[in-house]
Amino acid sequence: MKEKRMAVFTWLLLAASLAMCIYGAAAGEAQAVFMKAAAICMECIGLG
Repeated sequence: MKEKRMAVFTWLLLAASLAMCIYGAAAGEAQAVFMKAAAICMECIGLG
């Protein structure tokens, strides 16, 4: 019974994660995150 509950929890967590990723991509957050990451990387290696 415990294994079944754990499997259900795992699938629910996976579904919630996927839904949040899709929502974030649809809202344009992927581009914002990429721009921030690129800026941080440029600063770290001394190009910015």
